Amino acid sequence: MRYYEQFMEHIEYAFAAFCRIVLRNAAISAYRDFGQKQKHEVSLDYLMSETPFEPFTTDNYFEQYDIPTVFVVKGQKIVVASKRLADALARLPEQQRVVLLMYFFLGYTDTEVGNEYGRSRSTANYWKHASLKQLRKEWLKSEHEEQEADTL
Repeated sequence: MRYYEQFMEHIEYAFAAFCRIVLRNAAISAYRDFGQKQKHEVSLDYLMSETPFEPFTTDNYFEQYDIPTVFVVKGQKIVVASKRLADALARLPEQQRVVLLMYFFLGYTDTEVGNEYGRSRSTANYWKHASLKQLRKEWLKSEHEEQEADTL
């Protein structure tokens, strides 16, 4: 029994030595990686003092326009703040516009949209996808027109 206890003690010491070696090598590797990273990094304070412009940008996704466009569907007013989206929606045929507004703004399901028009759910789903495809074409057309206007 004594030999078994000595063997177990030996195993514990060997495992502890192994763990110390692994941790030491991991620390050396981490310090080396940190040093390499520091060689290639530039201080943000240095960049701020050397650049003539402010290094930030502002997104205008949620920018409010002076006159939002209002669409009326099923007696409910739907306000569209994005001018490009409102223009693209306005260029769609009436049914396609109403289907998209009902689905995305009023929260109607395909079944409910189909029931409003006396059609099946799959027909309403087809109308929705066709309307989205047409809306994408109108959106890209307006984007192209804006780019042409910017270049002139």
